[in-house]
Amino acid sequence: MNPQDQISHIEPKKKWLDVDIKGLVRYKTLYRMNIKRDIVTQYKQTILGPLWYLIQPMLTTVMYMFVFGGLAGISTDGVPQPLFYMAGVCMWGYFQQCFTSCSNVFAANQGVFGKVYFPRLIVPLSSITSNLIRFAIQLLMFILIYVYFVLFKDFDAAISWHILLFPIFVAMVGLHAMSWGLIITSLTTKYRDLNMLIGFGVQLLMYATPVIYPLSFAPKQYQMLLNINPLTPIFEAFKYSCLGVGTFDVWGILYSSVTLVLVMFFAVILFNRTEQRFMDTV
Repeated sequence: MNPQDQISHIEPKKKWLDVDIKGLVRYKTLYRMNIKRDIVTQYKQTILGPLWYLIQPMLTTVMYMFVFGGLAGISTDGVPQPLFYMAGVCMWGYFQQCFTSCSNVFAANQGVFGKVYFPRLIVPLSSITSNLIRFAIQLLMFILIYVYFVLFKDFDAAISWHILLFPIFVAMVGLHAMSWGLIITSLTTKYRDLNMLIGFGVQLLMYATPVIYPLSFAPKQYQMLLNINPLTPIFEAFKYSCLGVGTFDVWGILYSSVTLVLVMFFAVILFNRTEQRFMDTV
């Protein structure tokens, strides 16, 4: 056998837009291990463990009911407050968790990234998948509350056929979070002070998204500004499909989809560029 046939050449990426699709498939075991790690380590040394998956959205919903539904008197378009706020909390919680984990990819994994090669996109992809499991648990709680109000509180189950698009809504929210998270993690490897703005920025974005209020509640002069947010049509479509309030705007969903493609394209370019040199800056 020719010795040259046994030589493997390891070369760095030459193009910023190169995505190692074959590598992602080849390292699927690592992908599954990262998902398990994310789930196990998050509440490993806690008293209540996975019960926090349910406690956090429940406490948040109660707080929103007291502050925004009670003190502020913000309308929920006739939907029982627990249902309205729980719907927004579950979907927003998924976005926030995905964004937070993806915005810290380089800093949290610099020790591993500096020692061994594997497609770096496995880490953010496993993050949005592990958070999807958490979201599914919270969604089950929302469904149970929904059934309770339908059976015992005479709530009209205004479910439309648009609920069939629910997996698409969730996928768009997760990919939006990952795309913006990749941009942030790429920038914070060099500009560390941006980390100070992440929590504050996410909080502001929540108020710019119809999570705790219906879009119809906002004055008309502000609705156009809120519609610039690509998450707005997704949240409105989700509430419309299961609660019968809000709007299903086809053009809004299309706008959100186009924005997602453009932001993801830019995020992958920036992520790949940072990946090649981040060990020199972290």
